[in-house]
Amino acid sequence: MSTITATLLLLLGVVLSGSITRALPVPVPLPLVQIALGFAIAAVADLGVELKPDIFFLLFLPPLLFLDGWRIPKEGLLKDRGTILELAFGLVVFTVLGLGLFINWMIPAIPLAVAFAIAAILSPTDPIAVSAIAARVPIPRRLMHILEGESLLNDASGLVCMRFAVAAALTGSFSLVEAAGTFAWLAIGGIAIGTAVTLGVTWAKNWLTHRLGEETGSQILISLLIPFAAYLLAEHLHCSGILAAVAAGVTMSYAEQTGQALAITRMQRGAVWDTVQFAANGIIFVLLGEQLPSIISGAARVVREAGHHEPVWLLVYVLAINLALAALRFVWAWVSLNFTLYRAARRGHSVERPSWRLVAVTALAGVRGAITLAGVLSLPIFMNDGSFFPGRDLAIFLASGVIIVSLVAASIGLPVLLKGLELPPEPTHRKEEERARAAAAHAAIKAIEQAQHELGEGRRDADLYTDTSARLMEVYRQRIDGRARTGADGELYRKAESVEQELRLAGLRAERREFYRRGRANELSDEMVRKLVREIDLQETRILAE
Repeated sequence: MSTITATLLLLLGVVLSGSITRALPVPVPLPLVQIALGFAIAAVADLGVELKPDIFFLLFLPPLLFLDGWRIPKEGLLKDRGTILELAFGLVVFTVLGLGLFINWMIPAIPLAVAFAIAAILSPTDPIAVSAIAARVPIPRRLMHILEGESLLNDASGLVCMRFAVAAALTGSFSLVEAAGTFAWLAIGGIAIGTAVTLGVTWAKNWLTHRLGEETGSQILISLLIPFAAYLLAEHLHCSGILAAVAAGVTMSYAEQTGQALAITRMQRGAVWDTVQFAANGIIFVLLGEQLPSIISGAARVVREAGHHEPVWLLVYVLAINLALAALRFVWAWVSLNFTLYRAARRGHSVERPSWRLVAVTALAGVRGAITLAGVLSLPIFMNDGSFFPGRDLAIFLASGVIIVSLVAASIGLPVLLKGLELPPEPTHRKEEERARAAAAHAAIKAIEQAQHELGEGRRDADLYTDTSARLMEVYRQRIDGRARTGADGELYRKAESVEQELRLAGLRAERREFYRRGRANELSDEMVRKLVREIDLQETRILAE
């Protein structure tokens, strides 16, 4: 079957997965539905998809890592940086050592270096998979920020550790001093290249835009190319392309705060990136399901070579590895928590000790997903001497099984652990938001006054500018007065705002229905209908975002 047809079928599976997930009577994580759809596609059609590790890695990882870095909440990342770094780096090394030794002990046919590579592949967590569960099971916001920050960094640390382990498996040697130097070069070089690429591209883009104007399609395409440019340049210079993609995304979030892009560019670019993220993650999981039959058969062959003749050992391996991962994560989270409390007590801070159930939630929420699958598929097929890489098929099966079991365990266990759990109150940041809105309103009033003088001075219709600006400034003054109210008056104002929002939405939707009706009756051209409906859509989007 042609590559184009296979790609279209995979995308069809991604499209259907969303509808099927919403139609199910019980909450099921979206990645599990996508894996099942991929398996169903494999049962009825032989797509013949050949996964080439380098191409698979290049196509999926840079944009996903770049977007994670771009959208990660920076406030939470900085506030809990100690906890995040402990999980993202300390836990990864702890997992690689502990799980690698466990896999080598459990399956002696897998060499130790390969076992460490498998452990490194399984160490990164996937925030997208957790978010799919959190959509129906409310995970505390601060914990979600920690999990997102951890996954942003442990993707890089885990895959870099995998790179060292694979190199040791291929060469048969490993030097800690050389590895430390190589890691420093990979990390520093990757971060520097990712930062430089984003800053350079942003500067050039802004320079051209300032002189030639902004074209939305080009701006969106540039943002799509940045992660691939950072990744390929870093790999060409023998640095970490993974860290380059992450650094490029984080830098992009700061570069965007200059606000030089047009509003329409930001809106359309956000929609495009949402689609890219949904499609890339979805294709990875559908592809996993499509590859499961061949993965299982290859793993069964490796198990027989290992001396076990019953395929049930495959399930035993997966369950044992999942339990080991959860245990290692629970131990590390518990030790890390106590260390954090000890440091806080040394500084004289009074900190309430969280429930052990919250530590268990942290351990169980370490779901594996797209990054793990992409990493395991990037394992080399051949050794340096031309022989097959030992245990590659079994490694792919183990990673696939861990992804599925961790998703199932989290979707079942998290609601149980979170039920009735008393959590520290989450900061609402309402005061900061209201102060920012009031400051923005003051800035708007000042800008309107200045624009009115500049535009209306010396004109015969200057009164029109004066009346219009007075009306607009009165709207802003009412907003400032309402935001400044406290107590019962403030609550009444916010309730009135909510009522006004509902009424405005009802009016906008009625306008849209009327535009469509006139379009169907040929009273408006299609182009005019699209223009008017787009205006309504933009207003509705803005109201819903408030």
